[in-house]
Parts: sequence; C-alpha cells; structure tokens
Amino acid sequence: MNLMWYRFVQLLFRVLFSIFFRLETIGRENIPHEGPVVIASNHVSLLDPPMIGTAASRPIHFMAKSELFVPVLGTLYRSLGAFPVHRGAADTHAIRHALKLLKDRKVLGIFPEGHRIRTGKLGKAEPGAMAIAIKGKAQVVPTAILGSNLGAQKGFWPHIKVVFGQPISVFGAEGSKKDTEAFTEELMGEISRLIKENGGI
Repeated sequence: MNLMWYRFVQLLFRVLFSIFFRLETIGRENIPHEGPVVIASNHVSLLDPPMIGTAASRPIHFMAKSELFVPVLGTLYRSLGAFPVHRGAADTHAIRHALKLLKDRKVLGIFPEGHRIRTGKLGKAEPGAMAIAIKGKAQVVPTAILGSNLGAQKGFWPHIKVVFGQPISVFGAEGSKKDTEAFTEELMGEISRLIKENGGI
C-alpha cells in the first residue's frame, strides 16, 4: 500500500461522502493508535468498505470477496490495501496474508457475517474474524455502519453513520473453539448495541 496515495483517496472520499452522504463518524478515537487491530463491522452494502476506510484514523486492509477483483477495479482495490478471499472454503492464502498484516502491526478490516444483509439486521457471524484476531494477537474494534443501503433511506439526502466501539481485547485467549465462539458472540453483541444506540434496527 502506498500511504500517500491512500491518504489522498481518503481525503477525497471524506469530502465527497460528507457532501453527498452526510457521512458522520462516531468513536474514531476508539481505534488504537498502534499495534495490530481488526475492524469488524456489520455489512449492508458495497459502500461499507470505502465508508469505514474513510472514517477510520488508520489505513485499513480489507478482506473482500474475490468476485470484486475484476480488471481495473481489482488493481484499484489492491492499491488501497484490499485483498481477495475465496468464500465457501478455507482460503489459506488469504488467512496467511491477514495474519502477516497483523504481525506487521497493521489494521485488518473484516465483515464477520461474510455477506451483505441489506435489511440492516445482523446475521449469523462466521468465527473466522475472531479466530484471525486471536491468532494475530490483535485488538478488535466492533464497528457499526448505518444508512449505507441507500434504497432504504427516506428523502433525497442520505445520512450514513460509522460508529467505532470500544476495543475488545483477546489477549490471553487460547484460540480454542469455545474461546472463539465466546468472543464472536461478544463482538456481535457489541455491534448490535452500537446499531441500536445510533438509531438502527
């Protein structure tokens, strides 16, 4: 990732999203200033990654479905730190890349539900996000995005919120199935709380 290019695109999007989508960011200070971090968010639309990336205080490397990496667009996504994951099977290459990012003390972006849920309701989370966080010894920031499903918004001027919650520490977790399931439940509970407290379903 070219940091100068990333910051330029982030600044450009921040201006555009503020004007056209009234982007509101809450809790940016909850993102740890350094060290490995996983940003784990609900997933409503294709706008979610650029909205969250624009709102965040640190560059985010999003794990995104491989179908999005078509010619030209795929090159753009990669230039901004995103990388593909093949869904439906354990993509060991993507997992290794995610763990390498955390080892390098960077920020990984994951959508635990694994797919978009346009109603705004939370779906069942896959355990992969927490499994990676535990193995990568990362702090996990529960994140909620509201209003990004533009078709469900009323009026002509959308209002999108990105809310970053307090980090969840997984330090000391052994990575067992029981640990992973417990932390995943805690994560989704926090995302649900953030959604409800900020006017969502």
